[in-house]
Formats: sequence, structure tokens, C-alpha cells
Amino acid sequence: MNTQLWIDNRAVPALEGETLDTPNPATGELLATLARGRREDVQIAVASSKKAFPGWSRMDPNERARILWKAGELILANLEELARLESLDTGKPIANARAIDVPRTADTFFYFSGWATKLTGDTIPVRGPILNYTLREPLGVIAAIIPWNFPLLLAARKVAPALAVGNTVVLKPPEEASLSSLRLAEILAEAGVPPGVLNVVTGLGEEAGAALVEHPDVAKISFTGGTDTGRIIMRAAAGTLKKLSLELGGKSPNIVFGDADVEAAAKSAVQAIFYNQGQLCTAGSRLLVERRVLDQVTEIVVSGTKGLVSGDPLDPKTQMGPLVSAAHRDRVENYIAAGMVDGATCRAGGGSHGPGFFVEPTVFADVNPSMRIAKEEIFGPVLAILPFDTLDDAAALAEDTEFGLAAGIWTRDIGKAHVLASRIRAGTVWINTYNRFDAASPYGGYKQSGFGRENGRAVLEELTQLKSVWVNLG
Repeated sequence: MNTQLWIDNRAVPALEGETLDTPNPATGELLATLARGRREDVQIAVASSKKAFPGWSRMDPNERARILWKAGELILANLEELARLESLDTGKPIANARAIDVPRTADTFFYFSGWATKLTGDTIPVRGPILNYTLREPLGVIAAIIPWNFPLLLAARKVAPALAVGNTVVLKPPEEASLSSLRLAEILAEAGVPPGVLNVVTGLGEEAGAALVEHPDVAKISFTGGTDTGRIIMRAAAGTLKKLSLELGGKSPNIVFGDADVEAAAKSAVQAIFYNQGQLCTAGSRLLVERRVLDQVTEIVVSGTKGLVSGDPLDPKTQMGPLVSAAHRDRVENYIAAGMVDGATCRAGGGSHGPGFFVEPTVFADVNPSMRIAKEEIFGPVLAILPFDTLDDAAALAEDTEFGLAAGIWTRDIGKAHVLASRIRAGTVWINTYNRFDAASPYGGYKQSGFGRENGRAVLEELTQLKSVWVNLG
């Protein structure tokens, strides 16, 4: 397993020879030793991608499409290895990695391979004997900075569309979980991606990540991560006027009306918050329940939470694995303690255990909107249940947050669902379902959840620039 940098389609050590240790979240023991890339390593990677850009951007789009499709096939051919890497590195249950992370990664490459041959401009009627048309052209070198909760899938979301339209990429994976990104780079090379088109620099965000953000030859930063880090990136990128897309935090409301299929809504709410140990930007961390069904929903949620199987993430029966690191476990524990101090009632969970970084799935009732557990992103397995009485109350509670990434609505009244969906300022609204994603559907946030979109046709506009060409026919 390569744990070095990936530049020009080969594994190379960091220039200074420094390394980073990354633990197995399930045991706390050493899992891998990664190369610690710094500014000089980033400069080499960006120069390599800049050199590769002309050839890749001018390649026959049909050939780019063929390479990306082949990458999808190789990802599926290596499904078990990739799922195991993702489970070992992040602590996520391997059943989820097998069924969701790896197949959706392959699907992302399949989907965007199709766009390689469909990037078109327009002809525009203008005054006079003039032909005016537009061209969509790639930007150049894209810096993709990804988080640790879905490193393989989120790398694909950034790399596949960028390569499809002719950009080259320098990928900065998370220091906590870099193994699947390095393996993905090897697979893309095997699929036929030329040297320099995708380079991977492992290391710390404040070192390698900061160097990418500030580099003058990087045309765009595509970042997924915390809102505070997004603000830092935005300030740092201003000096070189880079394009930015920022997919940041969330505190998503999951709203259950009394006329909903209450059992289905409550069972879905358990998965909405505890999937991937709650380490999900769109996690339904605020469960808003109409008061007349509050007790019924709460009991189903508590029962479902207590029935979740926690354990070794490599065991196919495991539903709850560990959190990604000791530091993140401690952060989540502090929020649980704050919920208890603030007067919320802990109905399930509340504890942690080892070895590894396990936190019990935790449900709080008797929560009011001013509590920290109701306002701040925890990014862990902690659910806050809040009551409401009317649609207006539900809308006000849903909007009582600085974030706007996602929301869920459960009701049999489709008119009410549409009305509420129009009033919630969030990039995604699910109705009678939750956490549905597809490579064809745009994804991104409002407010402090960031700007820009990933997936679908929308991301292609983020990764290209528009040129207007005027021809005098007179």
C-alpha cells in the first residue's frame, strides 16, 4: 500500500522525508505512516499538473470519456479492497463502504465520463453581420481539498468532473484518512490518466492545504469541510483571485408532522443522524416533531437507537463504528456533557468506550432551541428532539440556524410539503425520505453552509470558464 505522495503517476517521498502517523479508529493503534507534504512538495505537484494541463485539456473528449469510464470499472473491480481501506481508515462500518461508498464512487466516474463529450457553448443573435458564439473551457489546475468522513466518495465528486472537462487536479486528502485517495490515484493511472493529470499530496491542512490555497498557478479551490476552515480558505484565496466552491457545515432539520407515516419517519430519523456515526454534513441532527406525535416518535427513535449494533467496523453486522480520531471523540463528548448541563434529557446513549474512539449513539429530549446541542454542528452521533405546533413554528425552528445545507420533511400532505420546502433556505430538501444522493443531482449549501455546487450539470459551470467569440461576416 502506497503511503507516499503521488506525483507524475508514481509514489515519491516528501522532500524533507517527514511522515505522519495515522491510527486505526477502532483500536487506537498505528494504521499507517504517511508522507508529510509541505509547501515545496505542493509546488512540485502543481508544476506537474500545470505541465500536464495542455495535453489533457486538448485530448479528444471521447478518449477522456473512455478513461473515466474505465476508472469506474476498475473501482468496482477493486470494491473489496477499497471498502476495507475506507473502513480501516475512517472507522465506518464495512457494510456501508461496500454498499454505498465504493459503488457511488464508481457511479460518479461513470456519470461524468458522459459529460466529457457534451460540453457545449451557444450561438447568440447579435446586431449586424456578426457571428457570436461561446466556448466553455477548462480552468487549469484545480486544488481539491477533502474531509475524512467520506474520503473516497468526496475525492471522486471533485476529481471526476474536473477531469471530464479537461482540468488537472492536485488532491489534498485528509491527514486522518488518506489511504483511499492514494489508491484511487493508482487506479486512475491504471485506467489511462496521464502523469501529472492527478497528483496527491498528503499532509497537514495548515501546511500542504494552505500552500495549495495560496499557490498562484492554482485556478480554483474546491473544498469540503468545516465552516471555520472555509472562511480561512476564502480569505487566503483572495490574494490570487481564485474561483472557490465551499461545501461546509450543517445543522439540518428533519421535520415530522402528525399526519406523516410516523413509524417510517421515526425509523428513518435514526439513520438520518447515526449513519456514518453522525459524521455527515447533512446529518438530521435536529428532529423537529409536531407535538401531538412527539411521544410516539421519541419512543420509536429511542428504541431504534438502542438497537443499533456497535463494534468492529470490519464486522458486516456492525452499524455503528468509532469516530475518526481521539480529538474528535473528545469534542463530541464535550457536546454531550453540555447537553446534560443545559438541562436536556438524555434518553439513549451518552457514553463512550474503547479501545478506539467509540461514542454511543445519543438521543436528547426536552431540548430548547437555545441549547448548544440544538444550534452548533456536533458532527457526531448526537440527536436533539424539539417539538413544534404549527407549520409556521416548524419553519421558524428549521430556519433558526446559521447553516443551510439540507432538510427533511415528513407529511402525507404534499401541498404542505411544497410550501415548507419553499420556505427553508437549504441546498437540498428531502420529502418523505432522507439522505438521498445521486451523481446527477446538484449538491451544496445556503448561508454558512457555503456556496457552489457539486454533482450534476451544475458542477460543470463551477469547473469551466466562458469565452465569447465574435466574427465579422461583413
